[in-house]
Amino acid sequence: MITASDKKINSILLKNKAINQEKSDELLGIAAKENKPFIEVVLDKKVVDEPTLLSFISYEVKLPPIIIEKITPDEKSLEIIPEDKAAYYNILPISKISNILTIAIADPFDVFKLDDIRLRTQCELRLVLTLERQLKSVIKKFYHSEEEKMSSIMDGVTGGPELELSEAEADIDENVDLSQITDESGDSPVIKLVNMLIFKALHEGASDIHIEPYEKRVRVRLRCDGKLKEVFFPPKRLHNAIASRIKIMSGLDISERKMPQDGKFQIKIEGRRIDFRVGVTPTVHGERIVMRLLDSSSLNLSLDDLGFEENALRVFKKSITASYGMVLISGPTGSGKTTTLYCAIKECFDPEENLITVEDPVEYQLPGIIQVSVNPKQGMTFASALRSILRQDPDIIMIGEMRDLETADIGIKAAITGHLVFSTLHTNDAVSTVSRLVDMGIDPFMISSAVLMVANQRLIRKICTQCKTPIPANEMPPPERLISIGFKPEELKNLTLYKAAGCPKCFGGYKGRAAIYEVLEITDEVRRMMIKGISVLEIRDYAIEKCGLITVRRGGVLKALRGETTIEEVLKAT
Repeated sequence: MITASDKKINSILLKNKAINQEKSDELLGIAAKENKPFIEVVLDKKVVDEPTLLSFISYEVKLPPIIIEKITPDEKSLEIIPEDKAAYYNILPISKISNILTIAIADPFDVFKLDDIRLRTQCELRLVLTLERQLKSVIKKFYHSEEEKMSSIMDGVTGGPELELSEAEADIDENVDLSQITDESGDSPVIKLVNMLIFKALHEGASDIHIEPYEKRVRVRLRCDGKLKEVFFPPKRLHNAIASRIKIMSGLDISERKMPQDGKFQIKIEGRRIDFRVGVTPTVHGERIVMRLLDSSSLNLSLDDLGFEENALRVFKKSITASYGMVLISGPTGSGKTTTLYCAIKECFDPEENLITVEDPVEYQLPGIIQVSVNPKQGMTFASALRSILRQDPDIIMIGEMRDLETADIGIKAAITGHLVFSTLHTNDAVSTVSRLVDMGIDPFMISSAVLMVANQRLIRKICTQCKTPIPANEMPPPERLISIGFKPEELKNLTLYKAAGCPKCFGGYKGRAAIYEVLEITDEVRRMMIKGISVLEIRDYAIEKCGLITVRRGGVLKALRGETTIEEVLKAT
């Protein structure tokens, strides 16, 4: 496809009589047929040489040309624009003086790109001109990519004779050079490698780091926006050293390799406090390590930012500000229940009240709130912790999860006797939470008396706003299919849905996640239906028709209608 920039270059060559109209048509045809930039075709066909072409463009756009290979960018300017953004925009930051950022560009005609750079950097731009071929090569040269950094680290490790282990020797504890792991100077290769993995995970916005040993290799994966992606394959001989380093950071026993271990550590970076929950599990090829990243800055969100629909948010806020009763949040593992729970607690917390939580484990530390961690090995279970908490004069109680009859029974009774209780359950929808409590052995009358509201939630990936593409009419799903998904017939008129295209700014066309909620208010009629033992399906139909219940599927559809996600993602999540 011939772009506006291609046409500009073509007109500049015609103006300078470097080509005639016949040659112009020929070159444009080749560029369109081979799907190559016009300037590349001109240089490949040797119509003009590079210096001449650069001088033509420079004179036309009134920008100074430079020989980019002879320029050494300032390190601080390189930090302003990361490597992936420099490659995406095809620019190179050279220097920054006051608020003026000098950048080398190859396409001075793309004003939208330049405006985007101004907004991102909050700087005035001073432009210098070069050609795209040279620019692409020097971007790789001047930016030290993560792969190059890891390669240099591997070179450092190879040079360490103590770590030169064969596959057979690598499984013997005595052969691990602990001086390489425990060196507090941070200069050891293994420390650098583990730090780099952590920093990469933070940069990518990952929620988990997986270090997985196999027979002849080790794989490192990051979970970003709910999906795992491979990022690195360190040498198998380093696996024990990496595992030992992480164990030391987490306060675990480095000599124990046959039993599972759990630990934690915390780091501070750029003013953020990041907690890591570490799980080590022995496998046939070594210890598998999973580190969960808990960023306390996520708790700065308010309930309004979480993704509730308007009516659902009203019901939710009404329930969490009640004097007593139980508020339940359900959903599968990893659906964001804990974040919602913490945000609800922050919303309703009053320094004049006594708020106590019992969790397994305490994921985020909240100022002004008493938090109790479950420890079954020492007899501190949810049930025993709750009994103790009820003797501590609480106003609000948060139970991390109701896993058994004893915990659920104590929680329900606490809600009936004047306490506001928050907790979570693993169920597929809001209405099924009621039947789950009945299955656990709780009397339906007690449930109806105690529970104020049940919210079920899922996490759904948001479509990247930079590359989302409207679905053409000929590719749109048929109306009957859309209605079966959850669209209403009146919404199909002039319907615009989007698909994920993918760009350097996102991960497969998606960037970030949002929650979708199904909020069931336990009204008097719903209570009567629960006591009578009416089926879950009938209660759900009543809640949708009479109470305005929005199911998680319908919540996803509404986000797709607003262009926040895709139909494929709605179907996966719900």
